[in-house]
Amino acid sequence: MSDLHLGALGCRSDLILAFLAENRADTYVLVGDILDLWQPMLPHWTARDQAVVDHLAARQADGARLIYLRGNHDPAPETAPEKYRVPATPCDEIIHETANGSRFLVLHGDSCDVRAVRAHMMTRLGSRIDHVLRVLDRSLSRLRRQSRPEARSTIEALLSSVNTLLHLRRGHERRLIALARAKNVDGVICGHFHIADLHDDHGLIYANCGDWVDSFTALGETADGHLQMLGGREAAEQDQQTEPSFGQVSA
Repeated sequence: MSDLHLGALGCRSDLILAFLAENRADTYVLVGDILDLWQPMLPHWTARDQAVVDHLAARQADGARLIYLRGNHDPAPETAPEKYRVPATPCDEIIHETANGSRFLVLHGDSCDVRAVRAHMMTRLGSRIDHVLRVLDRSLSRLRRQSRPEARSTIEALLSSVNTLLHLRRGHERRLIALARAKNVDGVICGHFHIADLHDDHGLIYANCGDWVDSFTALGETADGHLQMLGGREAAEQDQQTEPSFGQVSA
């Protein structure tokens, strides 16, 4: 899982909790931007955000393994309030070997942004713009009726479209695949770009976990070592009187 953005206004921690409850694992790989706490003027930590951290801590106490890859929004471990911390030491990247022997470079993915976007100032600016737009969106939502609570609002659709346009040429995918080739592995697993995907269009496997602000997806490894995409907005867009069900949407 990547890009939970716990502590940000757009985070859907309710859907994260539902997904985690339905998909218990022996190993959880958190592929960056798990916490979004560096905006002291815009705090938005909720009880459900805390419940996600507590759930992961409880799974670790039960014997599950937690691997935490730090993203560009994640705070330095020593600066995050102790109760908010995921009980795992963040690292930059790992090599993951699946049950069938395939090897993957796993990293958040921000290292493959163009130089101007990689600047921390741009991360802060983008987050603040996102926050302001979502505050506006919530204000407008009180003035309209929406038959499907999980459907994108106009502002959410705009944010998603802008993100898609920024990565239309898929240069980030080719740069990440080049890193995987340099490591002599079979593919790359990342997050960061908020575009869930799983394909081998560039000769190696490219797998993006997606996010829990817009796509509501995660990657899972089957018992025989294959990757599959789980969840998705379609799975979340169901009758709110029933519990969310997050199944496999592609493989």
